[in-house]
Parts: sequence; structure tokens; C-alpha cells
Amino acid sequence: MVSGSIGAMLISDLKHGPSETVVAELRDYPEWHRQRQRYGVWIIPVNDPVLLDYVEAARRRLTDLLHPSQQRQPHLTLAVCGFEQPAQVANDDFTPLQLRDQIESLQRLRGVACSLSLGAPDSFASAAFISVTDPSGQLTRWRSALEVLAKGLRQANYVPHITLGLYKRKAAAEEVRQRLREIDAPSVSLRINQLHYATYDAHLQFGPLETRHVVRLASA
Repeated sequence: MVSGSIGAMLISDLKHGPSETVVAELRDYPEWHRQRQRYGVWIIPVNDPVLLDYVEAARRRLTDLLHPSQQRQPHLTLAVCGFEQPAQVANDDFTPLQLRDQIESLQRLRGVACSLSLGAPDSFASAAFISVTDPSGQLTRWRSALEVLAKGLRQANYVPHITLGLYKRKAAAEEVRQRLREIDAPSVSLRINQLHYATYDAHLQFGPLETRHVVRLASA
């Protein structure tokens, strides 16, 4: 599953954060997908070779903690949409009409290409990630436009991030904090010039994302 909105319980939060990691089960999730095949998300892909090298190096530093996920391109999840279906029956179904309306909304709002600052690695209980800051609220504006058209999947506590991986073993929070402190923050920012609507096979936990539509931002 692609997680764009995860409960904001950060391991870096000494007072309120989790005490240990949560292990991700490598299995099919029939209770979630209910025989539906493709799940749609809006993402900001990571294409900068320097940042991609950083992600790979950080994953290698944490290889004993994280499940490998080489098939899934590093990205920032902007918003989740749901399972592609011809008509909406369940609240997490996503129809072609909803996608059309989202594309039109983003095209009206798209703005210009921009960059977001990247911070030091942090972690939820379930996943290690690179933190992303959005001081101008650009991500919030895009998300608001998308969520109006997919209210059934509106989620609180959105934390912008680029996932490094899901945990394959339990580790105490202090161990994770120490490991993450040993990894410097990226030396580059996240450059954004396109927003991608992508889907993945809901039966494959780390399956590749396939871009179905691109909204190009104007040149700065």
C-alpha cells in the first residue's frame, strides 16, 4: 500500500513517538483490496540522480531494518485516490469521472515549478523516511483541490515525506534514532515540475508505480 497520510507519530518525538517499530507483513491484503486490481495515487516522482543516489545509500545503511522495495520508484505521495472502478460503490472506489475532475482542477491550479527542502531522515513506527518541508503551502493547495473530489479518502495528519522503506524487524525507538542520526540530510532539494497520477497492482506490496497522467507545471 502507498501511504501518503500516516498518523503523525514520529520516532523523533521523544514524548509522544512510538517506543518501537512495527513490522510490515509481506502478504496479500484481500480484506483491503477485495479483488480490486489497480490503486490510484497522485505522486511527485523523484528523478534527480543525486537524490536517487542518496535514497539508495540511506537504504543500504538501514538494510538490516527495512524490507527491500527496489521496484517502487522513490516519490512523495501527494494524495491517495482509491481503487480504479467504473462506478463508485465503496468509499474507496475511484472512477474515471473523478480522475477527469481532479486533472482539470490541478490544471487550473497547477502554478509554477518549485523546490521543497528536505530534512534529515525520520521515522514513523512503520516506515523510515526523508522529511519534506512545505513552508509556502503548495502541497496543501494541491491536496485540497484533490480531496474535494475524493472525499471518501480524506485523511488527517498528512506528513510530506519520501519513504525509504517499511520495517522488517522490530527495533527500539532509541536504536532507530541513533541509526538515523548517523545519516546526513540530503544535500539537494526536491524539485517539482510535474504531478503524476499513477497506479499500482494492489496485490503486489512493493510493485512498481505506473504513471497514467502527467500535469506539467509552468516554468519558474
